[in-house]
Amino acid sequence: MTLQVSGTSGLLQNYDYQVLTNGFSYTFTSSNVLMANPAGALTSGTITMPATADNGMTITISTTQNLSGLTINANTGQSISSPPTSLSAQCSVVFIYRSTSSTWFVYNLTQTSQSGGSGFDYKNRFINGNMQIAQRGTSATITAASTIAAGYSTVDQWYVYCTGANVTAAQVAGSGAIKNNLQITGAASVTAVGIGQRIEQLNSYDLAGTTCTLSANISNSLLTTVTWTAYYANSANAFGTLASPTRTQISTGTFTVTSTLTNYNAQISVPAGATTGIEIVFTVGAQTSGTWVVGNVQLEQSSTKSDFSPRPFGTEFNLCQRYYEVIGVDANYSVIFGYAAAASGEATYYLIPYKVTKLIMPTITFAGTWNTSNTAVSAINVIGLDTANINVQSSAAGSVYYSNGNAGAQIQISGVIP
Repeated sequence: MTLQVSGTSGLLQNYDYQVLTNGFSYTFTSSNVLMANPAGALTSGTITMPATADNGMTITISTTQNLSGLTINANTGQSISSPPTSLSAQCSVVFIYRSTSSTWFVYNLTQTSQSGGSGFDYKNRFINGNMQIAQRGTSATITAASTIAAGYSTVDQWYVYCTGANVTAAQVAGSGAIKNNLQITGAASVTAVGIGQRIEQLNSYDLAGTTCTLSANISNSLLTTVTWTAYYANSANAFGTLASPTRTQISTGTFTVTSTLTNYNAQISVPAGATTGIEIVFTVGAQTSGTWVVGNVQLEQSSTKSDFSPRPFGTEFNLCQRYYEVIGVDANYSVIFGYAAAASGEATYYLIPYKVTKLIMPTITFAGTWNTSNTAVSAINVIGLDTANINVQSSAAGSVYYSNGNAGAQIQISGVIP
């Protein structure tokens, strides 16, 4: 199907719509031809520039799918200056021919991901893959054989579990361009440790039936094998517990690691039925001493690995708050429930709006030491995914307040996938 439209130069451009499949071969015959919409990610295929090219001839290649396996060739007697590689979904590249050097030059490249690229995007399906956000705290003891819910103790969205003995999980400083990593410190009698993230259905639905690449920076000062396993939930966002999982394994593999932080990657063929949420778990065996470090973890819809791509901190923080947030984290009285009571037993209600709508009905916890006067929180009513209702009741007439006037006093709103 060919459609002519006016290009930016004012010339007519021939838009040749093609559905491409693996192993295809296509040669341009005229200027200003746009290729589009391959049938899924391409792992092989060749596009060749026109045999006859005039000075200023323009070729545009555009796609809605991943073209990681695409080979772009010049024709006889021509060359291409710095041809792009690992073109991703939603990309467009423009070539302009210069007859004086018989060379096609890349004039403009726009895409969500390219090997060696930079900038912010949403290709990474993990949240907080660079371990920079730790609302619950920067270090925690992980109790052996505890629940996944208890394992959400340090960096947001990542749970840690262990067997045999307790371990310490901590957000630690990285080096160079890497600000933070997640570190597990082993202990005698530890038999296994796991680090995992459950990706909700709405953030992974479109991965079904595609090839994804899992990558991570990993080091271990004691062990040399790290196992990764991918699962999908048997029903929407319901993965079950460690003891009684309700998930189906997609695939598994191992990385042979060293004490030097190194990036590793593996390809995962996600089945068509995996539309209910995806879980990735990294595990090691007897981490009886030493440290295991993980960072820059990425899951992308691509058959090849690209560089880790962060999101703006504020954006990442909001993504984390969909599952967990705190209100009142200092001693500046940022949370005050107060009123004047005429008699004991009077009650009033306060709405607590969440900063971000939660995935599931959250649990509300008052943590730390609160300042009080003639009052107590008698009930916490979770109204929905975006609001809670706090019942404050007086114990005597007069001034009544309940406030977080102490550092660490906070309201914790948790709606993580348990």
